Amino acid sequence: MHHPGGVPGPPFAPTGPAPRAAEPPVTGHLPLPPAVPAPVPAPPGPAGTAVAVLLIGPAGAGKTTVARHWADRRTAPTAHISLDDVREWVRSGFADPRAGWDDRSEAQYRLARRTCGFAARNFLANGISCILDDAVFPDRPAVGLGGWKRHVGPGLIPVVLLPGLETVLERNAARGGTRRLADEEVAVIHGRMAGWYGSGLPVIDNSRLDIPTTARMIDEAVAGALAHPPTW
Repeated sequence: MHHPGGVPGPPFAPTGPAPRAAEPPVTGHLPLPPAVPAPVPAPPGPAGTAVAVLLIGPAGAGKTTVARHWADRRTAPTAHISLDDVREWVRSGFADPRAGWDDRSEAQYRLARRTCGFAARNFLANGISCILDDAVFPDRPAVGLGGWKRHVGPGLIPVVLLPGLETVLERNAARGGTRRLADEEVAVIHGRMAGWYGSGLPVIDNSRLDIPTTARMIDEAVAGALAHPPTW
């Protein structure tokens, strides 16, 4: 068939309404508008900032007891994040450090530290300060302070709790479960911790200090770090 102008046309003219696009099946799903990040509430505390403190020390230094007391007595919302507590969330397949240090126990410690770091960042994002405790060695900066800095952030404030060896051995002997270590291991850990002296970090010898006094010294260390951030 020929058409005016020699331009071929459609074989037939469409009749009736244009066909509708296929409708999606009814699933009960209600489409929502694009997500908009919720504003983070202004953190409480001095200068409107929440703080994250890393309390370092050997087994038996009293880190957990002091950290819990420090968090309890603050007027600003504060959380205590215990590395040992998080590590012991693993029930079946728990790598007991008393059986010897191996790849499995190392991996579970790394996992616990990352988990604690995630928790700390979430608390800070919601205006809640936190204190973490861990036995961080000065001769392993990449795994120790460097790792915590990556997990929590550059504003982390490290404070060292380092009583004398006799005090540490006595306190370790009173511990139970997987947290009590052999005296020989405690002595080795304590000796390695001596490297924190001269590091520029605040070191508190709480051999003869009660818990409230030690907590007040942590307050002083935190205030000093906020006024003059340490370089580490």
